[in-house]
Amino acid sequence: MPDRFLCLQGPWQQQDFVRHHAGARADRVREGAVSVFFLHGILRGWTRQKETGVLGEGGVEGYGDDTKFVKGGHKGSQWTTDPLGRSVVNPPTIHASTVTFPTVGALREATKDYPFRGLSYGRHGTPTSWALEEAFATLEGGDKACAVSSGVAAINSAMLAFLESGDHCLVSDGVYDPTRSFCDHFLARFGVETTYFDPVCSPKELEAMIKPNTKLLFLESPSSLSFELHDFSGLAKVGKLHDLAVVCDNTWGPSIFKPLKLGADVSLNAATKYIGGHSDLMLGLIACTKETYRRVKLSVKALGCPAGPDDCYLALRGIRTLGVRLQRHEESGLAIARWLEQRPEVTRVMHPALPSHPQHQVWKREFTGSCGLFSFQLTDEFGNEAADAFCDSLIQGLFAMGYSWGGFESLVLPVEINSARSATQWDYVSPGCGPTVRLHIGLEDVEDLKVDLEGGFAAMRARQLEVENKG
Repeated sequence: MPDRFLCLQGPWQQQDFVRHHAGARADRVREGAVSVFFLHGILRGWTRQKETGVLGEGGVEGYGDDTKFVKGGHKGSQWTTDPLGRSVVNPPTIHASTVTFPTVGALREATKDYPFRGLSYGRHGTPTSWALEEAFATLEGGDKACAVSSGVAAINSAMLAFLESGDHCLVSDGVYDPTRSFCDHFLARFGVETTYFDPVCSPKELEAMIKPNTKLLFLESPSSLSFELHDFSGLAKVGKLHDLAVVCDNTWGPSIFKPLKLGADVSLNAATKYIGGHSDLMLGLIACTKETYRRVKLSVKALGCPAGPDDCYLALRGIRTLGVRLQRHEESGLAIARWLEQRPEVTRVMHPALPSHPQHQVWKREFTGSCGLFSFQLTDEFGNEAADAFCDSLIQGLFAMGYSWGGFESLVLPVEINSARSATQWDYVSPGCGPTVRLHIGLEDVEDLKVDLEGGFAAMRARQLEVENKG
């Protein structure tokens, strides 16, 4: 196929373009009807890019993360049919199920290595999702990426890419609860055994758990509720030594943690959270090495869990501002975490960037920053009713209560860490150890949030006094 038919065509070339692909039907197309060819040109241009694996116009791999946020997946020259090269900043949002082919040959070309030959069917990607996938792969340091319908879909697709009946997988005891549910209630039905390990175990301790049929090591650093950190590079090294697929849930640390550079094969993200950034989309992203991409993509294909084009568009827009948003989340989160450490009602704050965190040195070695999500533990002076009063008070002000996080708003949630653990237990019984609360610090003014937190502690003390008086 001539190269000129792989790029976008100006209006003066439209009849020639259509005759080449549709023969006599070209005579039925009017000159100057740009809109159809605008879309058609985009699809063909992006199909070419998808086949060759080109990332960006000129590539952004050698640039810093802030530049990657802005330029990753950007192909302005591919998004226009204008003869003067005028284009747009963002890709078009393409809604598609059926993809039409101009010839039988073109159809057969697309099915030669399905779905790896570019545009074939809406479920397997469009230029909108490809722009997001390329931006995320660039950000994570991966070869390619897959966009799926949710963070849970990303987890499930990645795990199923490497597991089959009779296999064994090793999973951190601190993983996101839906990951545990998938292992315990879905994988178990199909004969896959899961062993959970202490998130802070040593590489030697992990190695002792590997069986002849172990195929997958699933990591999440920091842990979902307790914020413990793995010795990630050490654990990943053990996994690679034993030919395990190493998969990491990197939702807490997009751009500030690089699992693929530390030995992971797959790094996934619930883009619903920080990448989306506005609590209004559902999306998962999976970045893969060159060696693992095909397996993951085939798993996504089999599960039929594509991301919607509107969510892809919003997530790509979210990536463009991810760097500045994360910086603000980090600054505000640390300010609140340090303030909480000084409170007499708090026994410990579980934030990896604090020097008091048990794995702070690991954080300094493997992370380049933090975000706004962390937990803290009250003293044993307070019970669950008092902790609930604290949360109820906060939601009368600036905080909201709800699952998920990563949006612009601050959130509070009472959490029972041991409800999602089995290999190890969080300490709720030693002197000084009371209930735990998780906070997501959003983009509000820190001093305003402190006022609400102060009010929450006052409500908590009052409620605890009521409980004691009743007793």
